[in-house]
Amino acid sequence: MSRLIYIADPMCAWSYGFGPELAALLEGVPGLPVDVVVGGLRPYNKNVVSPERRAELKAQWEQVARETGLPFNLDILSKENFAYDTEPACRAVVAARKLAPQASLYVFHEIQRMFFSEGKDTTQPEVLASIACKALAEEGYPVDEATFLATWNSDIAVKGTNDDFLLTEKWELKGFPTLVLERGTELDLVTTGYVAMPRLIELLLELVEEGKDANAKPA
Repeated sequence: MSRLIYIADPMCAWSYGFGPELAALLEGVPGLPVDVVVGGLRPYNKNVVSPERRAELKAQWEQVARETGLPFNLDILSKENFAYDTEPACRAVVAARKLAPQASLYVFHEIQRMFFSEGKDTTQPEVLASIACKALAEEGYPVDEATFLATWNSDIAVKGTNDDFLLTEKWELKGFPTLVLERGTELDLVTTGYVAMPRLIELLLELVEEGKDANAKPA
């Protein structure tokens, strides 16, 4: 059975920009399973965002906003003592994956939305628990914040997050987001980096057609 593997980071601006394109793709190919692998954009970073880094991020976010039309709240970049550590948000997605795998992609997108468009500090456990529990409930998987935080703090979630980071390194990915089509034991790259519809679905269909040709028997 075919499935998509979506490798991204919930605090990656281009992954945020890619969200509506991925949603449109899944609407066009209903029933295609998607597994989320968190890539680790800046995991374990404890350095407070410097003025220079803030200017770089601001420029990047403004570029993503221009190309995608998505809203950005730049205030978070000026928050006192804000360190751009993406591991907590990635671990929240892994925790959601443990609690309700079917809702993990929605939790991923909600963390993105609240960080980039609402300026929520998604490096903070309580903020992540609030976002994730609301998203899980909306998807029909109610979980209280204490349970979510216990899962988020668990050794299983810590290891699962690090395993995702190691898998991303093993695959030698060049950037986020990355979309991979898995068919049996075969892995085919759909795209690395932001791609808008309808080009995205064209890339996927090209791979599907190539797979049919490869499996066709000679007359």
